[in-house]
Amino acid sequence: MGEMEYHYHAGKRSDPNPIEYETSIYQKGLSYQRPPFTFKPLEWEGLAAERMSADSKGYLIGSAGTGETDKKNRAAFGRWSIIPRRLVKTESFLKLSASVLHHELPCPIACAPVGVQRIFNPEGEMAAAAAAAKQNVPFIMSTASSTSIEDVAKANGDGVRWFQLYWPPNEHGDITISMLQRAQKAGFSALFVTLDTYQLGWRPSDMDNGYNPFLRSDQVGVAIGLTDPTFREHFKTRHGKSVDEDKSAAVAEWTRIVFPGHSHSFDDIKFLQQHWKGPIVLKGVQSVEHAKKCAEISVQGIVVSNHGGRQSDGGCSSLGVLPRIVDAVGDKIDVFFDSGIRCGADIAKALALGAKMCLIGRPYIYGLALGGEEGVSHVLKALLGDLELTLHLAGIVSSSSEHLNRGVLIKEDDLF
Repeated sequence: MGEMEYHYHAGKRSDPNPIEYETSIYQKGLSYQRPPFTFKPLEWEGLAAERMSADSKGYLIGSAGTGETDKKNRAAFGRWSIIPRRLVKTESFLKLSASVLHHELPCPIACAPVGVQRIFNPEGEMAAAAAAAKQNVPFIMSTASSTSIEDVAKANGDGVRWFQLYWPPNEHGDITISMLQRAQKAGFSALFVTLDTYQLGWRPSDMDNGYNPFLRSDQVGVAIGLTDPTFREHFKTRHGKSVDEDKSAAVAEWTRIVFPGHSHSFDDIKFLQQHWKGPIVLKGVQSVEHAKKCAEISVQGIVVSNHGGRQSDGGCSSLGVLPRIVDAVGDKIDVFFDSGIRCGADIAKALALGAKMCLIGRPYIYGLALGGEEGVSHVLKALLGDLELTLHLAGIVSSSSEHLNRGVLIKEDDLF
């Protein structure tokens, strides 16, 4: 199905009611209808893998090194348990919400920034952004997207959308400014700056396949660069020809700019604050010391994240460091969380440990591979329904920190 033929649903949405989704499934079951996608979250990966090429499967499912960090991310959730409370007066179903970046949002999850989405489904970011808007879930667009900023914004319609920056070096500040201006003009209201990916990590699955999507002239990982007027002018000035005349060279140069091999410093954040009018969130924080520095430089939020174990092996679990970081800075800046979430109970535990919102990564991409926009919608609705019933049946009357906090958790090891 061509892009021009694809009809997005952005703008045609209401507050999500995931329990209605469950009800509709059982109603259809009365007529012996089965849903097109499974509700078993741990099966999404395997089913998606059957649909993907070796390259795309390795890119999405693979992790850095031996995958130790990824395994720790998942295992950490099992170390905390929710203590159910009974005879708690509740409404029929609780209302999910989140208060982040000075806004009240209808659910405590967002779609994490994931690049090169067209390698999983031909509609890529367009389908995912449309699904997110339909479900009232914020969508974070990656600098490594396979679709332009403007087209993703169009697909997202009146949804909440945030822009993730892979940050060019200081000598290319004009290109950074151009991306920020394009994103702001297209209605992206917050800036998420990834700190841990100034160079791609040691990824055995990708290396076994000889696959780096950011070096190929098929544009799947470089669409933002090839559509950026400042980069296009930079390339023409330097090489004496247009991007379109030598796309392979343009792709290689853009990749060197957004993955320069060296990091920025805390002092450099001032540059972004000068050129971005909305909230700034720093993604990839894992230490209390650096979280405190983030608070000191007056950004609005951080994401406690290790990139889902994709960037560095042997690291600590994201959930493990979350409560320490929340204790240190949670009253000063908004703390987001990602890495390892697979189900509603995982979301509940991260929120109880102090995260204000959770970013969902691989699961919604599994949905994209399985069924485009409808697959993404299914995963988001399933996660929210799972979360809502997990809280409801544990006697937790809302997803706010007043009710969902460390008091509802216990370390499983402490029970023995």
